Amino acid sequence: MPVFYRLLATGFGSGYSPFASGTAGSLAGIVLYLPFIFIHQFFFLAVTVLFFFAGVIVSARMERAIGDDPSIVVIDEIVGMWVSLLFLPASVWVIGIAFILFRLFDIFKPSPARESEALKNGWGIMMDDIIAGLYTNLLVRLLLLFLPIG
Repeated sequence: MPVFYRLLATGFGSGYSPFASGTAGSLAGIVLYLPFIFIHQFFFLAVTVLFFFAGVIVSARMERAIGDDPSIVVIDEIVGMWVSLLFLPASVWVIGIAFILFRLFDIFKPSPARESEALKNGWGIMMDDIIAGLYTNLLVRLLLLFLPIG
């Protein structure tokens, strides 16, 4: 497998964390998100979509090479974290709350996130985190209506 695929799939190495690789991948997602704070959010959306499709490809390759949903693959956490933050205020509070909520949604996988894991060829790896990111984004938006955290 090409080194670039492995590097992308493992979140530039964050997936090799000896514990909580999903959390490490989510934190990598935040670090990679930070430069986009200063760039138009529609560009960030385009990058997120691009990374999603790249994630499907590299996840499928890693799945074939290593087995079902290998824990070192965290491109899904990175993209899911980005979906969590799309078009939200870039404050420390919002990012922190989004991180915590995303991890909870990713761990507990409310429907249809759990069911989406059955999808094949990298889609299942990516889709459950996209759904967790959408749930997170919507919940943070609701919180912003009632709490002064933006």
